[in-house]
Amino acid sequence: MPKIMRLGDMLVSRRVITEDQLNQALAYGKEHKMRIGESLIECGFVTEGQIVDTLSNQLGIDFIDLTKVDIDPSMTKYIPKSLAKKSMIVPVKIERDNLYLAMEDPLNFYAVEDAASVSHKKIMPLIASKRGIERAISALYGNEGAAKAIAEIRETAGVEETMVEKNETIEDNETSAPVIRLVNSIIERAKTEKASDIHFEPTADEMVIRMRIDGQLHRILTIPADIKDSVTSRLKIMGKMSTVEKRVPQDGRAYLKLPDGDVDMRLSTLPSIFGEKTVIRILGSEKSMLTREGIGMPPSEDEKLSKLLKLNSGVIMIVGPTGSGKSSTMYTLVNELLSEHTNLITLEDPVEYQIDGITQVQINEKVGLTFASGLRAILRQDPDVICVGEIRDGETAEIAMRAAMTGHLVITTIHTEDAITAIDRLHDMGVPPYLISAGLRGVISQRLLRRICTNCTKSYEPDKSDINLSGIRAYPGRTYTHGAGCDMCFHTGYRGRVGVFEILNVNDDIREAINSGAGTKELRRVASRQNFITMQQHADDLVDQGITTVEEIIRNISVIGG
Repeated sequence: MPKIMRLGDMLVSRRVITEDQLNQALAYGKEHKMRIGESLIECGFVTEGQIVDTLSNQLGIDFIDLTKVDIDPSMTKYIPKSLAKKSMIVPVKIERDNLYLAMEDPLNFYAVEDAASVSHKKIMPLIASKRGIERAISALYGNEGAAKAIAEIRETAGVEETMVEKNETIEDNETSAPVIRLVNSIIERAKTEKASDIHFEPTADEMVIRMRIDGQLHRILTIPADIKDSVTSRLKIMGKMSTVEKRVPQDGRAYLKLPDGDVDMRLSTLPSIFGEKTVIRILGSEKSMLTREGIGMPPSEDEKLSKLLKLNSGVIMIVGPTGSGKSSTMYTLVNELLSEHTNLITLEDPVEYQIDGITQVQINEKVGLTFASGLRAILRQDPDVICVGEIRDGETAEIAMRAAMTGHLVITTIHTEDAITAIDRLHDMGVPPYLISAGLRGVISQRLLRRICTNCTKSYEPDKSDINLSGIRAYPGRTYTHGAGCDMCFHTGYRGRVGVFEILNVNDDIREAINSGAGTKELRRVASRQNFITMQQHADDLVDQGITTVEEIIRNISVIGG
């Protein structure tokens, strides 16, 4: 049997990488205990698509796009879920005694031997992307579990579900109640897909499950109509809500421990004509991302942000619509300000990240703990830094400004379009101009733009009308890129998101303009005379770097500053 060339040597022979890059990746992989393919991607020397193409060409093994294949749920009897996840393999189909197996690494002979041993079939490897395999495992075994759970729920209709306490561990075992396993499998899949929200939407004929991934909703699963009430009841039990009350909206919170990490969730129900709709917000748990680099702060704005964080008093406002990443930015600033010499107190609704070393207060309007009353109480706790999760009214805004004038650093968020209109919003709330000019130190405005999928990126020419609408520069010879769509990105052309920012430092000229009652246009003119770079200008740079598209700018920020 001829010796099979190793992946690194294949890539070198095809001039995808150099010998030096291979050696660097081998050293990196040894240090971080990674396979060579992973370390090459981590080092930025290749894309996953280049590895797939190389393996396919060199080994003569076909590539399979798992997003375009409907895998029969019966395939799960040949490969157990534990082996599929461990070895990153997915059974695709059976032809006589041949089991076609999608693999991230067809050179993983241990995986082939394990698969042959448990299936008692001859293994025919196919190459698939890592992301495609992850989604296929989640869908195949999740749908199998959902189908079994649905059948069992029907068989045991009328049996009351047992309540599962906090810190429950999700397990695929036969002892769990079927409705619990059904809901757990949906939540586990949402974590695999890195979804931010799960929507349970009742209709006349079924319950539709959709997940928000990279800011977009995707239909994932449907549940029969006769099961939807059981699912809703289970969700209410998790969130410690009343299962009897179905006429009014309810809110709750749940915390689950999964094998791949904990999940903190906020739940909300809403009565509709076909039953109660439930939305789960999966709260952030990736504390390692709470850095300037992690949130995507551009180097050009680092100096401005550093200047703001050196202040010991004043208000720093973070602005943007819902889902623009304001909370992540706020926690990033909190992390940088955290010190054993600093009394840092937050007032939040809800508390999304639990951070050691700070006092975090949860808003509870039912007992009168609002942002305004909580802020008054915090001021009697000898704080150095105060974080107010959101300014919702003029009273809270005025207290925050007065706190800043008495020597406290206040970090807060507010819903406005951009940095300049945040000042108008404070005016509208009834905050006097002298308080705004005296208390406000800086405004950080942001959006999240979807990243172009690196596996299917290609050049294209957007419509001239779109370029004009986006507000970015148009000049002869400029190149534009977008994603063509592939199995790694749900065929959307996008994978992941990146922050786009603008930071307004309030200097003497801005203060004078605020005190004189200047409108938005005048404030923009004053800001333009200092080193103020707008979000559109930053987004323009991201287009130049091939990170995002003209269409994403139109969808998110083209209306700003219009």
